[in-house]
Amino acid sequence: MRMNRYEEIWLILSVGVLVLSMVVTGYQTFAQGMGPPSEMETIDPQKVDETEPFDNPGVFEVGENEYEVVMTLQAFSFTPSDIELPVGAEVTFTMTSKDVIHGFQIAGTNANAMVVPGHIQTITETFDEPGEYLVLCNEYCGAAHEMMSTTITVK
Repeated sequence: MRMNRYEEIWLILSVGVLVLSMVVTGYQTFAQGMGPPSEMETIDPQKVDETEPFDNPGVFEVGENEYEVVMTLQAFSFTPSDIELPVGAEVTFTMTSKDVIHGFQIAGTNANAMVVPGHIQTITETFDEPGEYLVLCNEYCGAAHEMMSTTITVK
């Protein structure tokens, strides 16, 4: 059976697009660390306040201009509620939820994560510009969902 020349061209192009998309996805996942969370780190959502590091949420300096923010998300609030960081800081947010699925989005950046009860979510962001960054819950979490926000102040 002989294929038409146009069929051969379309077949080659479609296989090329498929291979290219697989290469791009693999590069983003492995080289840039943009893969989905593995859900390997779990936590008992009933014992968040008793489990390290969530028993002491806050901002911690872990290196030269490197910080870790340990956060818990619960009905309509973030803990800690206000965060201050220096300009140029690379920040790793380590988060979990105490009750329902919450979202973590820093407006004006690409930082966006889903925080699921029973799982530990980490996301890293670098703040190169001073100012106030609004953090929102972008997953509906109940009647007062629209009130769930906090700020990150970068000085």
